[in-house]
Amino acid sequence: MIVKNHLIYLIGFMGSGKTTAGKKLASLLGWSFVDLDKMIEEHTGKTIPEIFSQDGEDYFRKIETELLRNLYQGISTIISTGGGAPCYNNNMDFMLESGLTIYLKLTPRQLRSRLSESNGDRPLIKNLDDAKLLSFIEEKLKDRENIYDRSDIIIDGIDLDINMLVSNIKSKLNI
Repeated sequence: MIVKNHLIYLIGFMGSGKTTAGKKLASLLGWSFVDLDKMIEEHTGKTIPEIFSQDGEDYFRKIETELLRNLYQGISTIISTGGGAPCYNNNMDFMLESGLTIYLKLTPRQLRSRLSESNGDRPLIKNLDDAKLLSFIEEKLKDRENIYDRSDIIIDGIDLDINMLVSNIKSKLNI
């Protein structure tokens, strides 16, 4: 059985700041940090866009789930997941059972503002103009929010106070 206080999963829509927040949290807590998408790229030898275009989303989700479930190495770890990771293969249930989940919440307009600058790197939003991007975000968020909202901690991703989050984590985990 995985001890719940050894894993913290950062979840949220793409562009919500999971990797940036995860690195800061890991540094402040003295924990290790894993970016699940980077781990997938290292494991497959392909970029996320290459996986999506060459192997498809189903293959990506299969690898994502396998790696997510095999991350625990006995050390305290902050894990930045991909935006869809909690929404497939009962991954949210797994994360809730095995660690502390934190949802970095942003509005669709806040996400569009962040993502409009980097959509070429993200296969699900590649080549979408601002209007289509906003529509895509609203639709996907509507589908995913009920899963994200099951998180142990829900925090504003725009005005993220990392020190307050660390205090909240320490309180929840009794560390």
